[in-house]
Amino acid sequence: MKIPILHQGEILLTSIQEDLTDHDVLSFQDDVVQEIAGTEAKGLVIDITALYIVDSFMARVLNETAVMARTMGTEVVLCGMQPAVALTLLQMGRELIGVETALNLNHGMRKLDHLIEERGSDHV
Repeated sequence: MKIPILHQGEILLTSIQEDLTDHDVLSFQDDVVQEIAGTEAKGLVIDITALYIVDSFMARVLNETAVMARTMGTEVVLCGMQPAVALTLLQMGRELIGVETALNLNHGMRKLDHLIEERGSDHV
């Protein structure tokens, strides 16, 4: 299954709407990294509001995707994590290290704007 990646100016927005197979998650990661490389996006929002289950593999790949994007100069915010998902990740010892999170898409976009602004002022 291909996950759409939308462009909102210099920001990429993607929303995972259903459970993914391991293959789908890896394809998603590759698509995101390729899209960042092709557009030189300043920000990426990954919305997981529709997910009620995130296994350890998917958590690891999401974490790695965020690290890859940041390494490429793109700020990342993961938003919409359901309480049960957050609890499960912590119980599995699978916290998302170095990944900015937000309650919902609106908060995620505002946080991303702030991160991009901060990064820009660091380079001045």
